[in-house]
Amino acid sequence: MSKSVLTLYPETETQEVLLADRPITFEEFLQLFGEDDLVELVNGRVVSKMAAKTPHEDLFGWLYFVLRGYVAARDLGIVLGSRTPVRIDGYNGRLPDIVFVRKERLHIVTEDAIVEAPDLVIEIRSPGDRRSRVIGLIADYMRIGVFEIWLVDPQEKVLRVFWREGEGYKDFEFRRGIFRSRAIEGFWLKVEWLWSPKRPKEHQALANLLGWKL
Repeated sequence: MSKSVLTLYPETETQEVLLADRPITFEEFLQLFGEDDLVELVNGRVVSKMAAKTPHEDLFGWLYFVLRGYVAARDLGIVLGSRTPVRIDGYNGRLPDIVFVRKERLHIVTEDAIVEAPDLVIEIRSPGDRRSRVIGLIADYMRIGVFEIWLVDPQEKVLRVFWREGEGYKDFEFRRGIFRSRAIEGFWLKVEWLWSPKRPKEHQALANLLGWKL
């Protein structure tokens, strides 16, 4: 584990935006768009997300299976995937790759969205992800007070974690070894698994976490 160092990158970016004649509210966003629409609400504008590539979906599937299975087995709360909107404020909503909400806070999970800060948010960065979008995501999650935020970057082979401490956040980089979540009690993983083709199969990793014999 190492403390993150701030680096600045010059970058030119474009993105597809759907504009109305006025800012769209989060409630209108939920009414206009559904689980088949790969879009987010950013400052009252509807912004498209890039379709995920196979490596992204493979890692997402592995993490989702292991996290959801672990949380369910321990009765810790709920893990949801990338079609669950998270309300940031009246004019902003995000679709994280994976979210976790503790059992004691399940009242914030409605049929249409998560209306307050989840306990854990995970974003997996794809090669084509705009850096400005990633920074905007993290800033939004911090703004609503998400306790633990993961940014998984398979290209750079780094897991960047932001932990809320007091009124601010501290961020750390993990490139190898064991990472232990503070949001999900008892959950850990070997950081190298996140970008290794030799990661254990989902059921093997879950059994190891739970102390089950296969």
